[in-house]
Amino acid sequence: MLSAPRPRSAVFSTIAELAPGVLLCGAISLLAYALQWGEERLLGHGYVEALVFAILGGTVVRTLWTPGRAYAKGIVFSGKTLLEIAVMLLGASLSSAALAAAGAPLLAGVIGLVVLALALGYGVSRLLGLSPTMSVLVACGNAICGNSAIAAVASVIEADAEDIASSIAFTAILGVIVVLTLPVAAAVLQLNEVRYGALAGMTVYAVPQVLAATVPVGPVATQLGTLVKLVRVLALGPVVFGAALVRRLRANDGSAGPAPRASVWRFVPWFVVGFVALAVLRSLGGVPDAALGPIRVVTTVLTVLSMAALGLGVDLGQLRKVGARATAAVTLSILALAVMSYILVQHLPL
Repeated sequence: MLSAPRPRSAVFSTIAELAPGVLLCGAISLLAYALQWGEERLLGHGYVEALVFAILGGTVVRTLWTPGRAYAKGIVFSGKTLLEIAVMLLGASLSSAALAAAGAPLLAGVIGLVVLALALGYGVSRLLGLSPTMSVLVACGNAICGNSAIAAVASVIEADAEDIASSIAFTAILGVIVVLTLPVAAAVLQLNEVRYGALAGMTVYAVPQVLAATVPVGPVATQLGTLVKLVRVLALGPVVFGAALVRRLRANDGSAGPAPRASVWRFVPWFVVGFVALAVLRSLGGVPDAALGPIRVVTTVLTVLSMAALGLGVDLGQLRKVGARATAAVTLSILALAVMSYILVQHLPL
């Protein structure tokens, strides 16, 4: 009598589900590295990093072809989990220069910038005729961390699918545009590496986009930009908690439905905790200098993979589906954030 076939292990099943998407991101990443290598051979210098080529390559692929469901989990894994690991590893190489620059004035300035950007984003959106719910989503996405903030806040204020889709669609596309133009603008403005890192951390929407915007400039810009960005990410917890509290108070007044409970700690990402832990470990001498080289290589490779996944999430055709008022609100909000960030970094002791 034949025995029943043994079921595949959970690990093997997970690998099989992730493989198509991860391999697609890997193929785009290899092409990005090949383009960077060719650029260096032809021009003698890599003016465009593999990170940028990976974003552009993923965007082109996504615009010309929509990957099927078989690729979805691997793309999400590459764009989220691998990126989070890369961000965590950055803590191990956090330099003393970046730590010195991230003093109390900078951290206070970042917090103040988030509060001001929230108020300004909401006000601009309302002036353009967007609904209160849509205005909250645009303001949070612009001030904190793009799509992640939009999704988190939307779950608390019970935004409808159309508002969520509209606010996310153009935010994703505009985020890539900012990544590609910010280094050029910084060069024109003649910002040093420290000030540029602070500007990128204050302006760019998502953590992976901060890496894409700062790695070509230098390690200090990357470390400081990531640190500043993580401060903005941590603001998501209090903002979501506050949104839930306001909704609960309104519910008690009978003007809204029951508000879901929210915990601040639920919105403190694990990789932020890991980043801080590795930074402390590094400062205590727990990370040897010999390990920094391999860590940087792994971090760079994982980041390029995540950039390819980021590009695969950008469909330029979606621009047609975004309303003019929502587009104007997001655009004006990010421009105002960039101007405020530039003024702030110019007046901070960096």
